[in-house]
Amino acid sequence: MKAARFHGPGDIRIDEVPDPRVGPGQVEVSVDWCGICGTDLHEYLEGPIFIPPAGSPHALTGVGLPVVMGHEFAGVVSAVGPGVTGIAEGDRVAVEPYHVCGKCAACQAGRYNICRNLGFIGLSGNEGGFAERCVVDQRWIHQLGDLPTDIGALVEPLAVGYHAVRLSGIPEGGTAAVYGAGPIGLVTAAALKARGAGRVIVVEPAAARKAKAGPAGADVIIDPTTDDATEAIRDLTEGAGADVAFECAGIDAVLASAISSVRPGGTVVNVAIWGHVPRVTVNDLVMSEINLVGSLAYCGDHAGTIALLREGKVDASQFITGRIALDDLVDGGFRELIDNKEDNVKILVSPRERLA
Repeated sequence: MKAARFHGPGDIRIDEVPDPRVGPGQVEVSVDWCGICGTDLHEYLEGPIFIPPAGSPHALTGVGLPVVMGHEFAGVVSAVGPGVTGIAEGDRVAVEPYHVCGKCAACQAGRYNICRNLGFIGLSGNEGGFAERCVVDQRWIHQLGDLPTDIGALVEPLAVGYHAVRLSGIPEGGTAAVYGAGPIGLVTAAALKARGAGRVIVVEPAAARKAKAGPAGADVIIDPTTDDATEAIRDLTEGAGADVAFECAGIDAVLASAISSVRPGGTVVNVAIWGHVPRVTVNDLVMSEINLVGSLAYCGDHAGTIALLREGKVDASQFITGRIALDDLVDGGFRELIDNKEDNVKILVSPRERLA
C-alpha cells in the first residue's frame, strides 16, 4: 500500500510499504481522511523531534527512521482481529493515536498521555494516517456513529483543545483569553464555548486568522499590534483579568502577556509545543500566585469531544480549508501550510482517493 514516510528534515516520500496485518485485539482502519498537524510541519522543517532519530528506535515500537506519518485521522473499519468486541467492519471510527507502556507511574495513575515512554501513531512507527490502511489496538478506536469521517479527522485536534479547557478549571460562565488563532487556538476557542465559557477573548494579529476567530467562538478579538492585550483584557473584566488564558503560539512575549492578563490566582495553560527554550519571568507568577499548567494532547477526551460534535455544539466543518490526495501531500499540504499559514486551518488528506 501507499504511505507517506518521514526520512529526514524536508524529506517526506510517498513509499510502497507492506500491507498491515491485524493481530489479536486489533482493528484495521481504511483511512478516509487525515489532517496535517502543526507538529507534522515542525517535524518536516526541524525534525526529528517526536520522531525517533536515526539509530535510536522508539522504545515501544522498536521502529526508527523512516516512519509513517499522520495522526489526525478517521476512516472505516475494514478488518477486526480475534478478541475484538463492539466493533464491526463498516463502522466509521476515529483513532486516538497513542503508543503507551501501561506500566510507568503516569500510566498506572490513568494519565497515559504523559507516559514516560510515550509514542504517537503517525510519529513513532510503521502505522499512521498518511497511509491507505492502519492497524491499531482496539483501545484507541472511537465510534463516530453518524458523523462523517472528514469531521472524524478533526476529533483529534479538537480533543487537544477540549483537554486544555478541562485542565484549566474555568468556571461556568468564566472569561478566557486565547492567545493565537492558529488551528489549536481556534479549536480551543470552540471547545471553550461548547463547555460553557461566558466570554472568549482571542488575541491575534493576522487579519486572516482574526476573521476565523469569530466563527470559532471568539466574543472579542484583540489585535496586539494596535492594542495592549493585557490592558484590553483587564478593561473587559473590570480590572480583574481573565479567569484563564491559553498560550497557543509558542512565543516568549505571548506567554508573558498571557501571564499578565489573568486575575490574581488565575491559570495560564500552555498548549503550544515550543521550538525553543522560552524565557519566563517567574516573579510574575509568584507575585500574583498564577498557576502555569502544561497541557499535552488528550487523555480520555475523545468521547466527550465526539459528543460535542454529535450534539452540534461545535461546527467543525469551518476548520477544513483544503482537501488533497496523498500524492500531493508535500506541495499541496505541507508547503501550502508553511507558505500560506494565515489562510489555512486544516488541510485534509485522502490516502485512498485521487482528488481533482
